[in-house]
Formats: sequence, structure tokens, C-alpha cells
Amino acid sequence: MPGPERSAENGRGSRVYAYNGGFLTQRRLRRILHLAGYDLRLGLPGTEDLVAIWGDSPTSHRGRAIAKRRSAALLRVEDAFLRSIFPGRAGEPPAGLLLDRSGLHFDASQPSDLEQILLRAPLDDTAILDRARGAMARIREHHVSKYNDHDVTLAPPDPGYVLVVDQVRDDASVRASGGNAALFREMLVLAQEENPGAPILIKAHPETRAGFRPGYYSTTVVNERVRLCDAPVSPWALLEGAIGVYTLSSHLGFEAILAGHRPRVFGQPFYAGWGLTTDENPVPRRNRRLTRAQLFAAAMILYPTWYDPFRDRLCALETVLDNLEAQTRAWRDDRRGWVASGIRLWKRPQMQKIFGQAKRVKFDDTPRTFPGRRRMTWGSPPTVDKDTVRVEDGFLRSRGLGAELVPALSLALDDLGIYYDPRHPSRLEAHVTARATMRPDQKLRAERLIAKLTRDDISKYNIGGVAPPLPEGHRILIPGQVEDDASIRLGTSGITTNADLLRAVRAANPDAVLIYKPHPDVEAELRPGAIVAAEADIVATGTAPTALLAQVNEVWTMTSLLGFEAMMRGIPVTTLGAPFYAGWGLTTDLGDVPERRRARPDLSGLVHAVLIDYPRYIDPVTGAICPVEVVAERLADPDLPPPGRANRTLSRLQGLFATYANLWR
Repeated sequence: MPGPERSAENGRGSRVYAYNGGFLTQRRLRRILHLAGYDLRLGLPGTEDLVAIWGDSPTSHRGRAIAKRRSAALLRVEDAFLRSIFPGRAGEPPAGLLLDRSGLHFDASQPSDLEQILLRAPLDDTAILDRARGAMARIREHHVSKYNDHDVTLAPPDPGYVLVVDQVRDDASVRASGGNAALFREMLVLAQEENPGAPILIKAHPETRAGFRPGYYSTTVVNERVRLCDAPVSPWALLEGAIGVYTLSSHLGFEAILAGHRPRVFGQPFYAGWGLTTDENPVPRRNRRLTRAQLFAAAMILYPTWYDPFRDRLCALETVLDNLEAQTRAWRDDRRGWVASGIRLWKRPQMQKIFGQAKRVKFDDTPRTFPGRRRMTWGSPPTVDKDTVRVEDGFLRSRGLGAELVPALSLALDDLGIYYDPRHPSRLEAHVTARATMRPDQKLRAERLIAKLTRDDISKYNIGGVAPPLPEGHRILIPGQVEDDASIRLGTSGITTNADLLRAVRAANPDAVLIYKPHPDVEAELRPGAIVAAEADIVATGTAPTALLAQVNEVWTMTSLLGFEAMMRGIPVTTLGAPFYAGWGLTTDLGDVPERRRARPDLSGLVHAVLIDYPRYIDPVTGAICPVEVVAERLADPDLPPPGRANRTLSRLQGLFATYANLWR
């Protein structure tokens, strides 16, 4: 992943003084400044120092006055263009900052650092432009914007409307563009006159919708042709249905350009004047013509200072997108709240952490309804309502076994079925089908993830020791499974036991070296399924699966996840059941694989679907929802704390009760 473009070298050794309380009280703000090389201090600056001001805020006059008296330069600080889920006034810290020594990006009275980049930077580097195109596509695909508290399930009005963008009354960006109530009225009138017969849709600002600050439009302008959209509809959905966009200086005008529009601009925002807008009040010095990718590269890759809270360092835009996509997806899933059934007591605290950050989860096993909330249930019970979402462990789970009550770091929600039940379609299958074609940025992300997992020997449980000495010959690894596991009950036919699996592999490969790896739950005596592996040449107990994968030529399995882990390491896999990774043309399938699996993704497409698109992840260090890359790094860390002795005792009792329950079914 490329490094942060505006690194600590930008401010290295710069002392900066601030006279706004936010610079002292906001931890994220102070941390980004420090990492960018700025030494924040109290007192009075010298001529070689800087004075930090927050944009054109009501307190910025203090810093301006002191800087002028002390002959110090200004450092203008603003939120970056991708900020958070909620507006800043809700208290959520920003994903990055704009640190500008020349001017304010929204004030054309003097050139900002961003304008200098747009005017003078070559902006022809193929690598940066490719990154820009990939990031633009990601932002649209995941409905990411500066603020992200919108509901992607809300449909916009029927297409064919003209979109008029409201802004916050008397905001600094409005004042800098000469905006006032009269100009907003004029913009609305012109939108109607220049588009005769077309409906007009006014888009309310997120802060207005949240009740923080009023806008310029209200219900008083609504008539049979003009409508006000104050619902949390995705801005990307609104842009898709618009036939024109009118704005003073809103960030939505920039997004309109990315969506393929040529917005009508009445102010002087940073994105106006480069040949991509129709400007009512052009800036004469902006005479360069840019492409959308060049504008995006300057504004989103080269200009901001982005921050990664999981690794506590400056980062590239792509890392911010990784983080923001994971967090917005979780918030959108959870915002209405969950009712969870079939959840064992020991799992509930972790379920609360993962699914209860927007609204606490209610655990209830009765058929009662909770208005407004969605219901989830663990696994695949015999009967389940069609609107109930299933939840299961993800594929990079923990350092330790679930049967030992080690909390999961990843869980997967499935609103169609569940990944291990091939009898019905699942959301995972839909993801795999969608990833049969991928953009270069998606393919690159998946390939980097594969390299990380294989280089650091990361698997589902990340336990076990070194491999025993293995005989020479053609080595076939055969993973044992828990025979009453749902993936065996639902995903196999014919061969359904470990002993039958071994006999089948021996019959098909009489001269091969067969290495049998018992399931870790069985090895730990937490689940039933121990067998006499008579057909095996080696029974590899106490061994990490990744240590064996490094030394074998093939893997034969019923439905074990080890088959998928082998695929990531380039090892041929033969399946005798119907695991989620079978049927896509990447394995030799001897079991009954669903006919509907007709897509043909490559390995990176399968990995993207399985590890990036499907599960949700939580960071064990910060407790925040995170992307897969963060969990992969945590699992590779040998200092990740192991489960305690109490967990071990409880897990044995749990296994005992489960065994008796199965006997009395």
C-alpha cells in the first residue's frame, strides 16, 4: 500500500501555537498534528514559528491577530474530505486533516496549497491516477461520502430531477463564496428556468437534517414542482438519478463531478475552474484543464493528511477507505438495533461489542417482536423466519478455539442463507458471483491480503506447533472434521465421516503419503470425533495447519476450511462435499456441488468475497470495527493474549452438555 503523501516531513521541526481550545482538547487533532511533524505549544510564536487556526471559525481571528503581530505564518487546519459517519458536531473524530500553509481550500481570495497542486503538479503519474480511479470507484460502490449517516436502502425519487444542493446557513465556505439567502433563491429560480418541466429536488445538508444548523431552504419553497429531500438518502443514489446539479460550493458538487455530472457552480469552491464545472463566477487564475481522476488525485490523495487509528500513524487514502467502509457498513447494519436469539451466554459480551455499538443488542429467545429491530440467530436452526439474519464465526476467527470460549474477532451476517449450507443460496455466494469480475484496485487488495496471510502463517484459529517429520513422496493432507458439525450434516452426502474420507482418499491415491490432521476441537477433547486413522501414514497432532500446508502436494477434504487456506497457498484441493469454496472452477469437486455456482472468479476474487466482503471484524486492541487487514496483523502478533484457565474449564463443561444434548435429541 502506498504511504501517506503528506507525511511528517511536511511539518518536521515546526513549532505551532494555537489559541483555539479544540487544539488542546481534541486528542485526534493533536495526534495528527504531532505525526505530521508539528510541535503544538502554548505561548507566543517567534518569526520562524506557525500559528494554527481552524479554518475561518469564529475563534480564528485570535490566531490571525497574533500571527500578524508576531510576524508568524499561519497553518490553516480543516477536516479532510472524508470525515466520519456523523457530522463533526456529533463529536466523532476526523479520519484526516487538511493542513494548509497558503490558504483555505474553500476561499478563492488567495491560492491554497490545494490550488497550487491543481495548478502546478504534473498530475500525470500513472500509478497515482490508477489509484485515483480505483478509489473513486470504491467510494461510489460503498456509498462513502464526507459524512456517512445515510441509509443506502432508501430509494431516491424517480430519476429525471434537477438536484439543488442546500448548505449550512452562514457557514465559512458559504461566506467565502459570497453566498447568502438571495443567492440561494436565485440558484433555485435558475434551476427551474433552465430546466423547464423537470422536477426540482433540494438536498438538505447532513447537519441540517441532524438539527445542528439550519440551511437556506425550508418547506416554504416546496410546491408541485419543488420538493425538499431531508431524508438520509445516499448522495450517490441522488446523483445517479439527477439530470443536473446546482450548487454554491457544497462538497456534493465535487462528488457530482466524480459521478459524471458537470455541475452548475455559483461560488468558487476548490473544484471549480478546471473545466469540469459550469461556473457562474469563475476564478481567472484557474486556467488549467483537468480530468476527474486528476482532480480527485490532487484533492484526495496528494493534499490531505490521513490518519489510521488502528496503527496510530499517518496513512494513504486507501487505508482510510478500508477503515471507513468497514465502519459505515456496520453502522448501516446495526443502526436500527438487533434482537439476537440462539446466542450462548459466553458469546453475548462479544456479540454486544461487535453488533451493539450503534444500539445495544437485545438477547431474546422468545418469538416476541421488537418493533423497528431486526432479528439475528446463530447458525442455521431447523426453522427460521425469512426475515431473520443468520450469524456465524468468520474465517479469521481468533488465536484459540471457539470451543475453548475464545471470543471471535470476526463474525458473518447472512440475510439469504448461511455459507456452509449448500442447499440454499447464501450472501457469500452472491459476493463470490459479484467478484467474478474485479477492478484492479480490488484485485490488488485481495492479492496483498493473500500475501499477508501466507507470509505470516495466519489461519482460522492460529494454534498448533511445528510439523512432524514427513515421509518422502506425494503428500496429501486430509483435515479431520467434527462429524456432527453443521457443515458436515448439511454439506456432505455419501462420505460423511473422517474414516470414510480417509478410505476414499487411499482408494484414489494408493501410493501417496496420507497425512491426517485431526480437528483442533477434537484434539483438545472438546468435541467428539476421534478416530483410529488406519489409512493414514502420519497423524499430525499438535501441529499448526499452516506448518503442514508448507510441505504437502494436495489437500483432500469434505468441507474443511483448511481447503480454502490451501488454495491461498497455491495447493490443489479436492472436495468430497460442497464447501463454500467448491464449484467455482478452482477446486476438483467430487461431491454434489450446487449447479447455481456458475461464476468463475479467480483466486483473488474468491478471497475478496470470503474475507473482505462477507465477515465483519473487530479490533481486539481498540474495540472498534475494523477491516480484515487489521485483524490479520493482530493475529500475527505473538503478544495477542491467550484464553485463561477459566475458559478451558467452561469449554469442557460446554462440550459435555452438548454431547448429552445430542444423545437425547
